[in-house]
Amino acid sequence: MTDAPCIFSDAPPGLPLSASPWRRTWRKLRRSPAAIVCAAVIAVYVAAAVFTSMAIEPNWGTSQDYARANLPPSTDQPFGADAFGRSVLAKTLLAAKVSLTVGLVTNVIAIPLGLLLGAAAGYFGRWIDAVVMWLVATLAAVPGIVRVIALKFAFTDTVLFGGTVFQINLGGMAGVCLALAMTFWIGTCRLVRAEALKIRQSDYVLAARASGRSGIGILFTHVLPNVMHIALVNFSLGFVAAVMAEVILSYLGIGVAVGTPSWGSMINAARSDLIVGRWWELTAAVAALSVLVLAINVLGDRIRDALDAKASAP
Repeated sequence: MTDAPCIFSDAPPGLPLSASPWRRTWRKLRRSPAAIVCAAVIAVYVAAAVFTSMAIEPNWGTSQDYARANLPPSTDQPFGADAFGRSVLAKTLLAAKVSLTVGLVTNVIAIPLGLLLGAAAGYFGRWIDAVVMWLVATLAAVPGIVRVIALKFAFTDTVLFGGTVFQINLGGMAGVCLALAMTFWIGTCRLVRAEALKIRQSDYVLAARASGRSGIGILFTHVLPNVMHIALVNFSLGFVAAVMAEVILSYLGIGVAVGTPSWGSMINAARSDLIVGRWWELTAAVAALSVLVLAINVLGDRIRDALDAKASAP
């Protein structure tokens, strides 16, 4: 006698019920045209950033050509030239490298930090939960942009530690990444803590605790694997937030180092150009930023839908 099919399974058609959740997620993503297109767009941005960092960036400081200053878009310069005669297309691609680096480095620091602190606070509770949530509440009480600016300038100073003077100079991209990371872990920590509070009351965690497993072992074996989907979704959301924050900081003149191409600095430099009809630098920066943010947002939504066990298969 054959077994009756399970009508409560969320596995896509043709995939065994024993397949892991990550394999089912990958299957759903591959069946989503929007996810494939957005992943391809992000891959193009990454490839362009890698290419420009090797082929254009080494000579960027000496690439001024004032005879071509403010050249409008043409067949020779599809995106025109800036006030120094440099290609706006090359400048836009170099700025993409800055934004991608800030988004990646920021979340590589923030997501694991928020994941570990949130899981520990939710599972262990007591004084660990009190300390973590006090830190979260203290940092969250300061407005986001003010917190980022304060942290950025806090990492540019001399530090006396153990009688030794250390010079910390993180005023450029490194300072931006560290300041954003020290801010963005808060949201991940709150979500993971809330999920960990539910997981610690589940049957498999109670059984592991009754069998004598240590709290650290249960945390890394049962709690963290079951909150990884939150970290994955928050990574895509945090990536967009980090890119937008870097653009805002660079627009205000306190982001990356002066002279480093950035979409924010391009938008800031193009403000006065609009008065005289030079629109191409602003258009290039805004268009590149919009396409990247849209692609990451849509891909993040598809990842969230694929991780949802209650969502129907595409």
